[in-house]
Amino acid sequence: MFIKVKLPGSVTIPAEDMDKGLILQRAILIRLLNAFASKKATNDLGYFIALTTLEEIGEGKIREHTGEILFPVVFSGITFKLFRGEITRGVVHKVFKSGVLLRCGPCENIYLSNLKMTGYKYIPGESPIFVNENMSRIQIDSTVRFIVIATEWKEAEREFFALASIEGDYLGPV
Repeated sequence: MFIKVKLPGSVTIPAEDMDKGLILQRAILIRLLNAFASKKATNDLGYFIALTTLEEIGEGKIREHTGEILFPVVFSGITFKLFRGEITRGVVHKVFKSGVLLRCGPCENIYLSNLKMTGYKYIPGESPIFVNENMSRIQIDSTVRFIVIATEWKEAEREFFALASIEGDYLGPV
């Protein structure tokens, strides 16, 4: 689920920002945070959640054509990634006749098929729900404990998609 990572990277600072002395470290941090946020996610590490520590700032090198200074950096951060077989919780944000979409952390595309909700029946209406014989409900804003049965990385969207199941002990609406 949450992974602490140590990553190398590089930050470019315009030459005009160099004469500001101690503000250089702040400029590097701001650019690093912007780069970290714009990446959103990678297949290997999952969703980027937070940059925790700037471990090291290397010696800057001037780029010939632009005059910018390139600093190699090493930083620590926290990422979020779902793994096959992992049991976690998600919140329902869409209900369809064929199943529901769950949101877990930054991952919003976790599909729980009605085929993986044994004993639940779909009840259509203005606010459609799934109900079982014990009157347990799966509806919008319900928290559901599920097991991840598969994940897939979509490079174009820079997002993960996952398939879930509530077949098993202690799984289902919380």
